[in-house]
Amino acid sequence: MGHRKIEIAIVKDPNMRQVTFSKRRTGPFKKANELSILCDVEIAIVVFSIGNKPYSFGHPCVDVVATKFLQLQQAANSSNAKQIDAQGRNNPSNELGRKEGCGVTQLSQCKELQGSYLEFQHGVKDYIDAIEVSECMILLAQEPMVGITKQVTTKRRKKN
Repeated sequence: MGHRKIEIAIVKDPNMRQVTFSKRRTGPFKKANELSILCDVEIAIVVFSIGNKPYSFGHPCVDVVATKFLQLQQAANSSNAKQIDAQGRNNPSNELGRKEGCGVTQLSQCKELQGSYLEFQHGVKDYIDAIEVSECMILLAQEPMVGITKQVTTKRRKKN
């Protein structure tokens, strides 16, 4: 009997969802491991279960990959901010440079504010994402949970 095709949709029952997660969570980790070996790449995966427990895989380790990612994001954000600043001040064809009479037109002001707001919103989202990743890395550094196993405690009988 072959595998049947499963429709990809959210599992409605929370208990079945947890069971499905438990059975399938190792799949992405195996694929990430294969990808890191075959292609000699650095990779990190962090997954949070329904119970908000983190599971992670990283090659060489999650901390190294996350640190590298955050440093590249910060460098990219600072260079984008410099480009935007330079374009806004030095480009005479910019809407800031177009004037009618003594002041800038209201339409130009609205477009300028809208563009500035969108750029600001995008930058804030990047920083929030970086903070969330940092929080996850701190949690994982304190208590790494790659493959959580249940610890069973047994009571020992007293000998009389």
